[in-house]
This record gives sequence, C-alpha cells and structure tokens, in this order.
Amino acid sequence: MAEQFVGAGWAFFPMRTDATGAIALVTREQEIEESIRLILATAPGERPMRPEFGCAIHDFVFAPADAATAGQIAFEVRAALDRWEPRIDVVDVQVRFDAVDDGALLVDVGYAIRGTNDPRNLVFPFYVIPDHAGEGGTP
Repeated sequence: MAEQFVGAGWAFFPMRTDATGAIALVTREQEIEESIRLILATAPGERPMRPEFGCAIHDFVFAPADAATAGQIAFEVRAALDRWEPRIDVVDVQVRFDAVDDGALLVDVGYAIRGTNDPRNLVFPFYVIPDHAGEGGTP
C-alpha cells in the first residue's frame, strides 16, 4: 500500500534519459528524495503557474551565517516540506555550519515515509553570501 502512495516521477537531479531514450523515471524512496530537493531548491515565485510553491530559504542568501539564520532556515524548510510533500512526516530539521567563512550551511532533514517505519535523512547544502565589509569588499 505504501509503495503505491509513493509513486514514480521524472528523474530531475539531473534530468536524464534511460537506455531506451525515454525520460528516466525514479520510483519509491528516490522519487521522494528528488521531490524534497526540488521543493528546497525552488524559491517561491519562481514558478509562474504555481507562485507559492517552494521554500523561502532563498530569502536568507544575504543573511549572516549565525544561529538566528540557522533557526529561521530550519523553520522555513519544515514549513515547506509540511505543505508540499504529503508523503513524508518531517521528524527533524537541523542546520549546521560546514564552512562559515565560505557561507556554507548544511540543512539536515530527518523524515519518515508515511505508512512505513523507515526513517530517512537528506542533507541539502545551502549557501549564504558572506559579508566581507571591512575587508575591502562590498557589503
């Protein structure tokens, strides 16, 4: 039953063809993972026919890489996944700093596919533009 609920979809990351030259499809857990990545990588307003779709983490590209920004990003990720991916239950969202000097944050999403007892994890890289004011750069 749960497998029917998950379904199948186009392979988006990257979009590719299969051995027959048709558009490649992904199924089951990989389809959900690609859907999560698509939601997080899409900024609201980016899709003209569905302007609310996506995740508002892109509003934080110019925010400082600090704990407050990390908390806001975690909130936006959870809200977007709760709204746009009904096949999962979001268990936890943590944002950790990978390379603060480079503005790299890692968004760690813990989730479970509904109807299964299968906890999963996805790490989504997110980058903020570091502020180099005072170092001869422009803010």
